[in-house]
Amino acid sequence: MIEAKAINKYYGQLHVLRDVSLSIGRKEIVSIVGRSGAGKTTLLQILGTLDAPNSGTVEYDGQNVLKLKERDLAHFRNRNIGFVFQFHQLLPEFTALENVMMPALIGGDKQSDAHRRAMELLDFMGLTDRIEHKPEQLSGGERQRVAVARALVNHPTVVFADEPSGSLDSENKAELHNLFYRLRDELQQTFVIVTHDEMLTRGADRIIHIDDGKIINNKA
Repeated sequence: MIEAKAINKYYGQLHVLRDVSLSIGRKEIVSIVGRSGAGKTTLLQILGTLDAPNSGTVEYDGQNVLKLKERDLAHFRNRNIGFVFQFHQLLPEFTALENVMMPALIGGDKQSDAHRRAMELLDFMGLTDRIEHKPEQLSGGERQRVAVARALVNHPTVVFADEPSGSLDSENKAELHNLFYRLRDELQQTFVIVTHDEMLTRGADRIIHIDDGKIINNKA
C-alpha cells in the first residue's frame, strides 16, 4: 500500500534519514521506535506528506505522491491520510463535533454528510454525550478520542500517530491502545505509530527500530 524507497533527509549538514526504505500494508499496525533524535518523527512526516525528502520516493498504491503539485498533494492528504498528535491539536473555539467534522468540510463534503459521519465516529468512541463540549471541557483521554475521530472522518487509507499517548495517564494510555486495535479489527484501519510507549508497541503487527537515521530492525 505505502512504499518508501531510499529516503534521505538533511537539515543543513545534519543527515537525519539515511537511505530509509520500508513498506506498510493494509490493515497493518506498525510501531516506529527509537531514541530521541533518531529520525522517527521526520520519517512519519515524510510518509504522511507533511515534509519532503531530499531524495527518494513515497508511493501510495504505486503513485509517487511526491510528484504531485502542492494543491493536488493537499487534496490527496485530506482524503487519504489522518493524523493524531501528542497534544491533540483540537481547535479550542469549536465543539467536539465541529472539530471532527472539519476535515470533511475542508474536503468539500456536504455539511449533512460530514455531520452524519462525525456523529457515527463520536458514538463509536463513546462520546455521544460530549459532542457539544469544547476541548477545555473534555478530559485528556476524551480529547485524544476526539482527535482520533477527526483523523478517521474522511475514511483515510492510513492514520499516522506521533506519540499519541505521550500526554495521557496510564488508564487513558490503555484505553487508547485498545481503541487502535479495535479500529483495526472493526474498521480495517491502518496505523503507523511513532512512540516511546511500550504499551502501544504490544500487539503491533510490526515494530520498526530506527537509530541514527537508519532502520536497524524491521520485524513482526
